[in-house]
Amino acid sequence: MSSQNNKPLTTIASLNKLKNESKKFSCLTAYESTMTSKICDAGVDIVLVGDSLGMVIQGNDSTLPVTMDQLIYHLECKGNNNSHIMADMPFMSYATDDLGFENATRLMQSGAHSVKIEGGEWICKMANTLAERGIPVCAHIGLTPQAINRIGGYFVQGRDTDKHDLMIAEAKALESAGAAMLLLECVPDALAESITSQLNIPVIGIGAGAKTDGQIMVVHDLLGISCLEKPPKFVKDFMSEAGSIKEAIQLYNISVKSGIFPAEEHTFF
Repeated sequence: MSSQNNKPLTTIASLNKLKNESKKFSCLTAYESTMTSKICDAGVDIVLVGDSLGMVIQGNDSTLPVTMDQLIYHLECKGNNNSHIMADMPFMSYATDDLGFENATRLMQSGAHSVKIEGGEWICKMANTLAERGIPVCAHIGLTPQAINRIGGYFVQGRDTDKHDLMIAEAKALESAGAAMLLLECVPDALAESITSQLNIPVIGIGAGAKTDGQIMVVHDLLGISCLEKPPKFVKDFMSEAGSIKEAIQLYNISVKSGIFPAEEHTFF
């Protein structure tokens, strides 16, 4: 497997082009320079500096304890080579519009190319404000880990008719508000397909079937070192089929872009 580290910078425009051409793109989490460089060299399009670091790096049982300063520390680690860097907005870092604008600005000044915000229609105003000021937003709906105490567990979202219809309406509202991307987590395959086909912006999936425009995984899950005793259904251990970390990441990238991953066994129906 050859390195693709000479690929051009991945931008919002290039991700839109991939969607328009019905080409898949790949995303992985990363929290430090060495892993980031390996991910970028493999040709992965988006690197997410995610609040998942609270679980896989800090050992917490949720993402809630992660602070802005901690997220920025990991965001400022070097190693990127032409991938799009997305940064999570940690829990309560966007509790008000003013606070969200201030913290999104901090993330962009620390090296992010876009920010990811969990929430439905209630974040539309913030998405619009940030977009108007040059900050691309990826809206995250479906299973939103920051709301785990309200949800009550890590469950598939959108199976009943009301939530199915609400999620489609929220996705459309977020696009209209100016969101540049949408991330769907733990939703049925048919719902993810419907949302992806109805939106003009790129849609990223995790546990959302194979019909989204892009796929994302936590890199520790990909390497078979998940912090969870039982990894979620949508996780695949690519390390079990590879001879090295480098090969495992390359295999993931190729599998996503060829449509091999996720397969039916990783999909909710």
